[in-house]
Amino acid sequence: MSAFDTILIANRGEIACRIIRSARALGYRTVAVYSEADAGAPHCEQADLATCIGPAEAKQSYLNAEAIIAAAKRTGAQAVHPGYGFLSENAAFAEACARAGLVFIGPPASAIAAMGNKAAAKRRMIEAGVPCVPGYQGEDQSDEALLREAERIGLPVMVKAAAGGGGRGMRLVQDKAALLPAIQAARSEAENAFGSGELILEKAVIDGRHIEIQVFADSHGHVIHLGERDCSVQRRHQKVVEEAPSPAADAALRSRMGEAAVAAAKAIGYVGAGTVEFLLDADGRSFYFLEMNTRLQVEHPVTEMVTGLDLVALQIRVAAGEALPLKQDEAVLTGHAIETRLYAEAPHQGFLPQSGLLAAWQPPEGLGIRVDHGLRAGQTITPHYDPMIAKIIAYGLTRDEARRRLIAALERTVALGIETNRGFLIDLLKHEEFAAGRASTRFIPQHFAAPARPAADDGLLAAAALLWFEHSAASLGHDPARAWSSTGRMAWPLLLDDGQAKRKLQIATLGPDRYQVEDKLLHVVQRRPDALRVAIDGTECDIAYCFVGDDLHLASGGADLTCRDVTYQLPGAAEAAAERELRAPMNGKIVAVLAAEGDKVKKGQRIVVLEAMKMQHEMVARADAVIDKLPVKVGDQVASRQLLAALTPNEVAKQP
Repeated sequence: MSAFDTILIANRGEIACRIIRSARALGYRTVAVYSEADAGAPHCEQADLATCIGPAEAKQSYLNAEAIIAAAKRTGAQAVHPGYGFLSENAAFAEACARAGLVFIGPPASAIAAMGNKAAAKRRMIEAGVPCVPGYQGEDQSDEALLREAERIGLPVMVKAAAGGGGRGMRLVQDKAALLPAIQAARSEAENAFGSGELILEKAVIDGRHIEIQVFADSHGHVIHLGERDCSVQRRHQKVVEEAPSPAADAALRSRMGEAAVAAAKAIGYVGAGTVEFLLDADGRSFYFLEMNTRLQVEHPVTEMVTGLDLVALQIRVAAGEALPLKQDEAVLTGHAIETRLYAEAPHQGFLPQSGLLAAWQPPEGLGIRVDHGLRAGQTITPHYDPMIAKIIAYGLTRDEARRRLIAALERTVALGIETNRGFLIDLLKHEEFAAGRASTRFIPQHFAAPARPAADDGLLAAAALLWFEHSAASLGHDPARAWSSTGRMAWPLLLDDGQAKRKLQIATLGPDRYQVEDKLLHVVQRRPDALRVAIDGTECDIAYCFVGDDLHLASGGADLTCRDVTYQLPGAAEAAAERELRAPMNGKIVAVLAAEGDKVKKGQRIVVLEAMKMQHEMVARADAVIDKLPVKVGDQVASRQLLAALTPNEVAKQP
């Protein structure tokens, strides 16, 4: 038995909060670690102790093994839970914990190493008799060898980074002419992301499903599986929606996949929680090993909800030397659970990650609803880490009950101040292909390849007019209810910019809390500091809102709206400002400055490159211009809307 009473959580955000919850329930003392960017974050407040481990950049904090082990020593922690991401699948970190006398709440370093390289893992799985996708995982990594093997396998093929994950270093190739460029691009991306350019090739399975099996093993030789999760709904190889059980699996397929997953875990001497990922062919019968995640998965809550088990508590018990408390025939799945990942991103802009102030946050509640998060209103979503900010999960006795509950929960979710994929998730869940349980890995590319920005909802726009009118009146010391004329009702003009178009509206006061906006009648039934209950043309609804700087953010049901009052803005002022100034679209780090003050630049020419949330964003000139001011340099951390460059357009410079 491994004796420990204090657990350090080597992670942040929602998973740190999740681990703290189970650890405390078992009577353990918890220690949170945080970067300078996360000081005062909810996961720090929820732990018994919290200690800083370095600057905001992950390499200097959450990926700094020495800093984390030192934090464990100074806080008296005897065990470390890595969560997922960061160092969770780092064999060297697991070994370092063991050398430091710390219990690593995860598999042995040898098991992590065995599955850490896709090529080596696949060779091992073939030896263990686990079905694998036909492909190439050899040592000859020359372009010639890879081209030759791809021809042998036959197009289409997947080119994959052997050391990677998360969709990086991965390319689908369907045309022979695109093969060499894909190999070279994947190798370069893999070297930059993982420090290794080793690649493998696999026969591409088109219209397949991504199905994974949750396995659990203890140090007494017991290995079981806890059923499957369907993770087919992905964008850019990143999961968006997960569910358990899979609508494509019956008891016979579940048994066969479970047996293969258990065999995979036994082949590497696995201990703890792990996930064996498979690709289910379009025929619904053939499946192939993809990889093994030697950690807890983001989507573990759906398995917890259909099994009634606490997987984090099981991890801790197994790490303490206890035997698994159940046998394979006792692992029973009941009902259905679906999880959605709430990302700070703009789907209509190619899922561009967002950062900034989360001005309002209200997670949904209700029967069968679970929300895993580490958020609070007023918190800054930084650009330093993954853009997933919460997980919203629903359980039902049937799949459709779970789906309906999840849609309703997302409609009640309030996350204002930054853009999220909330509306996109609702659209996914409502789509007839998903509702019918037919979604494959091509679901998003086929049906949501280029999500459009939702058009402004007329009712929400009318509420925005009401709020801006009251806001303006209050700022001038006036009572909106007294905005009347002796000759009758007086209509006041408003011009609202929602980012897509400027909307001309007329608003008139009919009495206290009663307005008319264009042809819509509004009655404010109830007021709260961050929400209104409004009857619009006689139908009541709740509208959450907040003012952040010059912007008003609103949400009601599945609709969101951000707008500003530009009634008194000079015509063309916004367009002129855009040509004269480059401002940061989000918080981030300057990684390249490609011009200098005094330079003449062409329209579309790159001036500054900003890195945020693991992506690079190129800031370009919007017109031919001269750079007057360039107040940033490589390495600077900049805030959203911060000035990056001031320019004088050529047309302006030519004027006498």
